[in-house]
Amino acid sequence: MPAIYGNSYRILQGPGYVAIQYEMIHETRVIPLDPAPHAGKRIHMDMGDGRGHWEGDTLVVETTNFRDRSAYRNASGEALKLTERFTRIAPDKVRWSVTVDDPSTWTRPWTFSMPLTLNDKEPIQQYECHEGNYGLRNILSAARAEERE
Repeated sequence: MPAIYGNSYRILQGPGYVAIQYEMIHETRVIPLDPAPHAGKRIHMDMGDGRGHWEGDTLVVETTNFRDRSAYRNASGEALKLTERFTRIAPDKVRWSVTVDDPSTWTRPWTFSMPLTLNDKEPIQQYECHEGNYGLRNILSAARAEERE
């Protein structure tokens, strides 16, 4: 989901896989497109275990096996299932819709959707400190001022 910053992403496809790289914390989801089943129920991952397939022009990715610490909106990592649909709707736009399903958290599945827009003028930035990042200096400055009071 979009946040205050770090909202860029890159979607790549190779033989048998789709990879989605996120700017925030430079995570990359590698999603197999083969019919293999999800990992065993006792294997949990922060980004979940995604499996994809094509339905016409739409990439469908079903993700399960989340860790509780990373499950969306405090859902159960054990029960949460996300079904994402990526459909190109224009040369520079993909419709991304997500169905959130966790019967232990919500009374029924629910869906949200938003456009993802191609913008090659905004490359994915490395998620690390750099010369222009004054956040830490400002945080420490505020803490020192509070200590002086």
